[in-house]
Amino acid sequence: MNPIIKNILAVLAGILIGSAVNMSIVKFGGILIASPEGVDPNNLESIKANIHMYEFKHFLMPFLAHALGTLAGAFIATLIAANHQMKFALGIGAYFLLGGIAMSFLIPAPAWFIATDILLAYIPMAWLGCRLAERMNAKS
Repeated sequence: MNPIIKNILAVLAGILIGSAVNMSIVKFGGILIASPEGVDPNNLESIKANIHMYEFKHFLMPFLAHALGTLAGAFIATLIAANHQMKFALGIGAYFLLGGIAMSFLIPAPAWFIATDILLAYIPMAWLGCRLAERMNAKS
């Protein structure tokens, strides 16, 4: 397959898989850790109006969704990319980082969560996803 097409597919697959993992964890995470009473987790305005009711535990699933979504996306992009795997993995991390930054403006989360999320959930997880995929490729 043409390397350019393979690299384009790597980016698209990384974004799609990473987004699916992120959305699944956010959606099903509410089963494990319910939102505070009276908060509609599907309504941005409800979250914003009631963010003061959120405890540490309520931020675990969003963080895991961001981190594991980025990890999965970077992992898949690395497996598919024809070359420059780390650049593509970090590109996936940057893509999700931009989404995380945008969300930090939309939802007034505590500063500790925003800092932790932006510093740990995206670029480090993209790097780790690439390294894991490279290790897997080396073993086969």
